[in-house]
Amino acid sequence: MGAGKASARMAEAVEAEWGPCAGLVITRYGYARPCAGIEIVEAAHPVPDAAGAAATARMLDLLRDLSEDDFVLALISGGASALLTAPAGEITLAEKQAVNAALLASGAPIGQMNLLRKHLSRVKGGQLAAAAYPARMLALMISDVPGDDAAMIGSGPTVGDASTAAEARAILERWGIAAAPSVHAVLATQTGVIAPGDPRLSRVENVIYAAPSQSLAAAAEIGRAAGYTVEILGDALEGEARDVAKGHARMALAGQCPRLLLSGGELTVTRRGDGIGGPNAEYALALAVALEGAAGIHAIACDTDGVDGAAEVAGALIGPDTLIRARSAGLDPATALARNDAHSFFAGLGDQVVPGPTLTNVNDFRAILIEG
Repeated sequence: MGAGKASARMAEAVEAEWGPCAGLVITRYGYARPCAGIEIVEAAHPVPDAAGAAATARMLDLLRDLSEDDFVLALISGGASALLTAPAGEITLAEKQAVNAALLASGAPIGQMNLLRKHLSRVKGGQLAAAAYPARMLALMISDVPGDDAAMIGSGPTVGDASTAAEARAILERWGIAAAPSVHAVLATQTGVIAPGDPRLSRVENVIYAAPSQSLAAAAEIGRAAGYTVEILGDALEGEARDVAKGHARMALAGQCPRLLLSGGELTVTRRGDGIGGPNAEYALALAVALEGAAGIHAIACDTDGVDGAAEVAGALIGPDTLIRARSAGLDPATALARNDAHSFFAGLGDQVVPGPTLTNVNDFRAILIEG
């Protein structure tokens, strides 16, 4: 079983080693891979759809009535939160979609988004593993969350969770998320997340085998080999994209050259305007504005899954001439930033990074190259 943007590629790799396997994996539209025995279903991300809901219901059916002699390999990667869709209680798919969309526009950190999602689901927060009990389960994970917390990857379908419905209600209130009465009804009592010590999790092993720190370490090795002093600012950065960019601009303008600043994590955007953007493109735009065309500084900011926000764009590139070329093209960077319209801004310059499906997901990757 599996879900996430990398899960189909993971399933393909499993069959390359083991041969055809029985199973069902849910991935994002465009991210399917050919498998001999494992069925690959494509569904929507970041807002769930009916295809994801139908596939999740089938997955839960397949896990019922297993015995302790059965073995389940769970392939979990980022994106599973939206792709594994089984609304709790009387919540409809449309009501769940509305909550997801509001969360994405709110600026809430990913950890808080996932906590709320768990309490509105019948599959997250350890519930997928509980459905397979007493079968033995090995969950292999690719991390896309700050701190590599297994309980947060894909909202932890195979990992116990100690959070409460009261905490989930507080997130609704803190971020001003409008929700249907059915959502409030589910959160009125402790919901179905599985506590870490629950016996139904006793036969589950969770293993993170790929993580954002590895992408930064690989880039650092290349940077040092090219003669740059490398500073890794962290693989778990969070915060408002434009604010983090301002701080990184100050770092880039100070210190020795040549230098390479690397960072990962999951930044957020509080939606203020009606533009098309994502946290990586907004970071890049805010960085360009803050640098004001400083000589010898180039940067890239991309989501490693190839999708920044809801657009089929990984992120963007900037350089010393970004603002000059923008104004020559009639593009106003300040207006684009105010409207959260970074994707349109970089599309107008031809500076978007559009790799297509990358078939993996180890969170955001940002690099600032200072040549002086």
